[in-house]
Amino acid sequence: MADEKKPSGLTRREFIKNGSFAVGGLIGGGLIGGMLFNSSSDTSTSTSNGDHNHGNGSNDYMEARMFFKRQEDFRVLSAAVERIFPEDEVGPGAIALSVPYFIDRQLAGSWGFNAREYMDGPFEEGEDTQGTQSALLRRDAFLQGVRLIQKEAKASHDGENYFDLTEEQQDAILEKFEAGDVEMNGMSSSQFFSLLRVATLRGVYSDPVYGGNKNMDGWRMKKYPGGQMAYMDIIEDEEFHDMEPISLHEHHN
Repeated sequence: MADEKKPSGLTRREFIKNGSFAVGGLIGGGLIGGMLFNSSSDTSTSTSNGDHNHGNGSNDYMEARMFFKRQEDFRVLSAAVERIFPEDEVGPGAIALSVPYFIDRQLAGSWGFNAREYMDGPFEEGEDTQGTQSALLRRDAFLQGVRLIQKEAKASHDGENYFDLTEEQQDAILEKFEAGDVEMNGMSSSQFFSLLRVATLRGVYSDPVYGGNKNMDGWRMKKYPGGQMAYMDIIEDEEFHDMEPISLHEHHN
């Protein structure tokens, strides 16, 4: 699956650890642009939909579903993003970083409605460099894609849920989507996989104020300092400074 896209001789985590994957390129654009949440939100909402917090991080109040109404859909999404960015010896995976909640909140907002994009016809298949030329809203694409992942799991494994399969079985289903071998309405399954993968990475590396990158652990794996106010006192130093990251949330307190 994603292994074909990794630099030769490097594991995915080594690639991240070496800092070769530019954080700035992951968090740009409209995906995280629409939703800031007040830190005074009632933390009791975090389990109102039957969800479970992943630890005792400072943004547990963010862990309440806003888009996915069915817990089954959310569990499939969670299992899929964890396979795209799994936990290992270097650091936490997508679930521990609250990536499923990040995606859920983005789908509930303007990004899910493609609000900042031209969405009138005609809709024709474009070049690869033009991206998805589809009338399908992202929220509808994710709902369809997640349910097709579950459908593929049940069809291939005697009715088993996707989130109950082994990691290898889960990967095999995602590989079918990546290869475009699953029939979808409005976009190809490979386009959906690309959308899911990019959203996962943005959830890992975006500022925690948007619901992902819990405890700034995604940044810590890259030694990224976050939203520091200034570097004037160290900018001319030759040695590397390992700094505690700062979230946008801290600038508003």
